[in-house]
Amino acid sequence: MYIPPFNRVEDRQAINGFIHAHGFATLITDNGGQPWASHLPVLLEENANGWGTLRSHMARANAQWRELESEQEVLCIFHGPHAYISPSWYVMQHTVPTWNYAAVHVYGIPRLADEIVLKQIVIETTNKYESSMPKPWTIPLSEREMDAMLKAIVGFTIEITRVEAKFKFGQNRSKEDQESMLNALQQSTDSGSRDLAEFIRSHTD
Repeated sequence: MYIPPFNRVEDRQAINGFIHAHGFATLITDNGGQPWASHLPVLLEENANGWGTLRSHMARANAQWRELESEQEVLCIFHGPHAYISPSWYVMQHTVPTWNYAAVHVYGIPRLADEIVLKQIVIETTNKYESSMPKPWTIPLSEREMDAMLKAIVGFTIEITRVEAKFKFGQNRSKEDQESMLNALQQSTDSGSRDLAEFIRSHTD
């Protein structure tokens, strides 16, 4: 990923927090020279001695899981808020439009998970997203029903080898331009623009 120095993020706590908060990711593998992508909920298991491990699952009917058997490096992209930026929002308007966004690229070596790990992935993924619900749902399946469900999916882990993080907020613009842009984003009728403004505020205040 192309990352100008002023857009690069290297703070591990900030990156891990981003991954936890934006866990619906795009997994990209190499299918004989052709890219293959799936969109999946992905968990991050942090590690004090390294970047840690990603964990996820996909439908067994999705043949991409067979690409993971080769244990060749894969790419997992975590997407954050993004929005179009109009030059009219700047104090200095003699410029061109752009797009501001946040994204993290995680590379690593995949390995297929056994049924015990797969079950943990399913339960922990469910618990993560149910925890914010007014009345969290719990899995009502019997052990036999759970085992039958697990046979229809494939779990995997990705041992992280390297990470690239880019937060493009207009850091190359003047403080006046940045503040004017933020005000415009906050007042936008587009929810994605307002989300980006909130994200920028939380990472720059």
